[in-house]
Amino acid sequence: MNVEVRIDPNCAEARAVITAPRMTEEVEAALRLLGRGPERKLTGFRGGEAELLDPADILRVYAGGGKVYAATERGEFELRMRLYEAERRLEGGAFARISNAELINLDRVRAFDLRLTGTIVVRFADGSITYAARRYVAALKKRLGIGGEKK
Repeated sequence: MNVEVRIDPNCAEARAVITAPRMTEEVEAALRLLGRGPERKLTGFRGGEAELLDPADILRVYAGGGKVYAATERGEFELRMRLYEAERRLEGGAFARISNAELINLDRVRAFDLRLTGTIVVRFADGSITYAARRYVAALKKRLGIGGEKK
């Protein structure tokens, strides 16, 4: 890909233009990267204290018991937002939805176990596991670049 950058002190706002003969994987990757923006830290609450959580440190975000939690290697933190709000804040990064109630950080996954029919077991770097709901398996496989299984 040929890239050109022009610095113009009179420009009020950054603007990116991609010119291509057709939509390609390379163009799609550039669009994802440009649309990403900086990942925003989430505020997690635990033991009467609020901590800023770096998205890179979060293993998963999940809903349970009417609350939303962020699981890290340092423990779990309550997020005072809805799951879809957390998903929107983390959008464009390494997070993927694996069920109606859970997002995972793909950068913190050690392995995906595909042996169970119709689901995926997700193993995190800290040894914890979770499961992708059947409804989300196809989208997760597509995101991971995993084709159909051979029998």
